[in-house]
Amino acid sequence: MAQYPLSKFHFQVEWGGTKIGFTEISGLDSEVEVIEYRQGASPEYSKIKMPGLHKFSNITLKRGMFQGDNEYYEWLNSIQMNTVERRDITISLLNQDHEPIVVWKVRNAFPTKVQSTDLKADGNEVAIESMEIVHEGLSIQND
Repeated sequence: MAQYPLSKFHFQVEWGGTKIGFTEISGLDSEVEVIEYRQGASPEYSKIKMPGLHKFSNITLKRGMFQGDNEYYEWLNSIQMNTVERRDITISLLNQDHEPIVVWKVRNAFPTKVQSTDLKADGNEVAIESMEIVHEGLSIQND
C-alpha cells in the first residue's frame, strides 16, 4: 500500500466540550530559545549555546460568521483586570473515518485579539472572523 502525506483540510476544534467548525488555524508551532554564554577565561573566542525556555506562537483561528453567534466577542469581553477565562483547546487532524490522527493540545488559552470580517461591495466570499489566542503550552500527539 502506498504511503501518502496527510491532508490538512479535515480537522476539528474542541473547547469546553463544544466542537466548532473553523476554516483555518495557524500558529501551531513552538521553539526553544537559545542562551548564549562565554566566560572570560575561555580559550575559545566564541560563545557556547544552551537550550533555554520554550516559546509558543499565538494561534489564529478563523471561521465563518453566523447571525447571533458572538462567542468570540463574549470570550474576549470576559477579560477583566487580572481575571481571564482560560480554556484548554484540542485541535485534531482527522482521517477519512473522522478519527483523530494528529492532536494538538493547547493549555490555558485566552483571546488577545478578535477581528471581524472585511466588507466588500463586489465580493463573493463568505464573511470570515478571526481570533488570536495566547497559551501556556502546546503538546502534539501523532498516532
